[in-house]
Amino acid sequence: MEQQKLNTTIIYVLAILGLLCCCFGGLGFILAGVAYYMAHTKLNEAYLNPEQYTNISGMKTAKTVALVILILNLVYLGATVYRISTIGWDVLMEQSREMMEGYGLEVPE
Repeated sequence: MEQQKLNTTIIYVLAILGLLCCCFGGLGFILAGVAYYMAHTKLNEAYLNPEQYTNISGMKTAKTVALVILILNLVYLGATVYRISTIGWDVLMEQSREMMEGYGLEVPE
């Protein structure tokens, strides 16, 4: 019987995109969550028939990377929700506008 290689590429791509989306208020948790779920599912399949799969350790690493990025996004999302609930959306947008003006960027009204 031929062994199948576990493909970790899509897991890493989704996790890295999730890390990049962390800057948008922690919304990268969606991509990182999908990556973690996919890795977890593939590992469960591999654990049921370990002789049919290679690269199980690579998938474990991909799952760990996705989990770390998922946790970072959830922490950032929590911080964003906390900031909005304590200072308000309007104050947050005003601070953002002032910061953009400080960098010399044009801010639409």
